[in-house]
Amino acid sequence: MGTYKYSAEFRSDAVALARSSGRPVSRVAAELGVNHETLRQWIKTAEHAERPEAVAQSTKDAEIAALRKQVRELEMERDILRRAAKYFAGETNW
Repeated sequence: MGTYKYSAEFRSDAVALARSSGRPVSRVAAELGVNHETLRQWIKTAEHAERPEAVAQSTKDAEIAALRKQVRELEMERDILRRAAKYFAGETNW
């Protein structure tokens, strides 16, 4: 079996159909020709995207990750500068 790409419109229509039909997700997925677990994931993703706190949380998580990366880079630069200062202080024989 190959992998299939579904358009965003198809995904949103499938999620809307699954929510409004009242039928089991597996039956709706079979009618659409989609794996039932794929449809469940689409529903889960849609529910997650609809919650405003989820969007804010993901934004915060991304910002925290970027700041942590920046801290690691700055600490590495600081350590390099410390080693360089120590090296040059030893070379001058003060």
